[in-house]
Parts: sequence; structure tokens; C-alpha cells
Amino acid sequence: MVQIIPVASGKGGVGKSLLSANLAIALGQQGKKVVLADLDLGASNLHLVIGQRPSPASLGSWFTEKSNFKDIIQPTDYKNVSFIEGDSQIPDLTSLKFSQKVKLIRNLNNIDTDYLILDLGAGTHQFILDMFLLSPQGIVVTAPAVTATLNGYLFLKNVVFRLLYTTFKRGTPGRQFLDDLKKDSSSMQKLHIPQLIQVLAQKDPQTTQLFISRMHEFRPRLVMNMIEDPKDANKLQRIKTSCNQYLGLEIEYLGLIFRDTLQDKALSSQLPLVVYKPQSVLGQAIYRIADKIIETEPHKFDSDFNISSASSDNFQNAEEEANNDFDFKLSGIDDLVSSGSLSISELAEMIKTQQYEITQLRKENLLYKSKLIQAKNEGFKL
Repeated sequence: MVQIIPVASGKGGVGKSLLSANLAIALGQQGKKVVLADLDLGASNLHLVIGQRPSPASLGSWFTEKSNFKDIIQPTDYKNVSFIEGDSQIPDLTSLKFSQKVKLIRNLNNIDTDYLILDLGAGTHQFILDMFLLSPQGIVVTAPAVTATLNGYLFLKNVVFRLLYTTFKRGTPGRQFLDDLKKDSSSMQKLHIPQLIQVLAQKDPQTTQLFISRMHEFRPRLVMNMIEDPKDANKLQRIKTSCNQYLGLEIEYLGLIFRDTLQDKALSSQLPLVVYKPQSVLGQAIYRIADKIIETEPHKFDSDFNISSASSDNFQNAEEEANNDFDFKLSGIDDLVSSGSLSISELAEMIKTQQYEITQLRKENLLYKSKLIQAKNEGFKL
């Protein structure tokens, strides 16, 4: 049976696609049959990392032209590795319909391969969370930067809440309690999963036991990329402590990857680093991760767990969604600060970074505004 390995990150730019591509090739070199799928829908560029020429046979063509799914699984130049290309030219792929998601999951589960590596988009879109829950052993890639650490933790927190709502289905006493609690978003975010479990056990003991069982099987693995100092490894333990204390989640350490300038050279040559320089520090780190994956006994959720049938919990409007996301992010900061995973100096650094990003966005908005005014003055119809 295929072992699915979703690879995700809380934010972009931490090397998620680099790990996905090189891991696929490293596993293939060890005789494992691998399919690498680009599920960063709307921003698909994984083909550039492995030097694969764009093909008309992609996920986009499969969704729009009703082609055979097997036809979009393309061979690559690398032993035992096949590739499913995304399609950045079709923006609608960023918001798949429920029926499309179910169809995609069904076909992914039926692929004949040893490993299916899913390179997911950055962030916490519900599609990304659901794809990550196709396996209890997905990989989260983060980096030592404060914002990357925070977003990695927030991603895991979102996944746990998605698993919670998927387990407590509509009509159960526990789901009714969660829905009532969700009306007060600030109270919802302040409650930690271990606290929620204690309350839910009183209101819905049977479903709560099922959730506890699934959380026991759910063992996401963490990779810290772009480290420059061995002391950065300490942040892995900090994230692990926070996840255990506030999410009731046991995460596993999968690997550390030092920053390596060779990865830029490999990317510009469109050669995966394990092919370009397999003996490099980064290449050896990838091989160690591949060995651990092969040696690890695969975990599966219970047979009743079916993420493809999970309902969509959309908010009523954009304002409510923004407020909930803001509260959720603040709760993540609070968790990391309370557990000692985020120091005051690191928090200050993060605030400075976000202030800089906000300033840049304001400048861009002013530029666009001036261009619109100029276009209007020149007689263009807006």
C-alpha cells in the first residue's frame, strides 16, 4: 500500500519544495518507487526544481479536460521517480470544489507506488490541511527565523483543530459544544487542546476517545532547514514542548539541514542537489532523512477516518474570517511565549520584521493608487 508523505510549511521560503524534490530522488535511488506530486495549486513550480519540462498533462488539464489520471503521472529523468505536475496557469485550482477534492484524494490513494510525496502550498488553507491529514506522518518544514518557527507551530495547531472538527461530526454532542464555543472566538483560541479534551470527555466520551486515539496515531515529523548555528537545533525541542503542552501533540524530529549556497546553484542549473552534489552537506542531510523514512514503521489512521468526507467549515464573511485568523495567530504567539519557545528579544525581532513588511505593502499600495489615478486622468475607464 502506498505511503503518503505530505510536505508542508507554515510560510513560504523555507525550502519545502527543495526537500520534497530531493527526498523523492533519494528514495528512488534506494530502489523505492516514488511519485512526486505538485499540489501547490496556483503557484506550481516544482517542475523547475527537478528540471522537468512543462507538460500539457497536468492536474489542471485533468480537472478541466476530464483526462485519465494515470496519463498525468509522467516519467522523469530520475530512477524510480514519476511526477504529477500542478498548473499555475489555472487560478481556480486554489479553491477546489468539494467534489473535486474528493475525486483527487480517491485517485491519489489508488496510485501504485511505494511513496507518494505531496508538495503542498504554504499556509493553512483548508485544502492544504486536508491533504496533510491524508497521512498521520506528514512533514512540516520550518527554519530558525522567528516568523518561520511561529508559522510552523500555527500550521500544526490548525491541523489539530481540523482533525478535531473532522472527528466530532455534526450531530454529535461534542460538535454542538464546539460550535457553541466557536461563537466566542477569543475564548475558543485561549483553550488548549488538553483542556478541550477534558471538557469534551464529559459531554461526548465516545467521540472524545476516538479523537484521543487519532491523536495518538498522528505523529507529524519536523525538519529544521537553513540552520547556520548548531544552537538552532534547540528550537526543535522548543516547538516539540509547545506542541505537547498546548496541542497535546507528539511531534517527531526528522532532520536538520544547514544552509548551503549550493542549493541556489543547483536550482539555477535545474538539477536536484542530491544529483548536482550528492556529497554536499545538504545532500547528506537529505539522505539521512530518506533513511529515517525507510526505517520508520508506517502509521495509519483508523479505517473510519476519511478526510475526503469532512465538511467545509467556512466562516460567514471575510471580516469574521479575518478576525478569527488574527485571534488564532495571537494565540500561537501566546503559546510560544508562555512555553519559553519564543523569547522577548525574538518577539521584538518578529514585530520589527512585520512592521517592515507592512511598510513595504503600504508603499506598493500607494504606487498602485498613483498609477490608477494617472490612468484615470489620461482617460482610461476603470
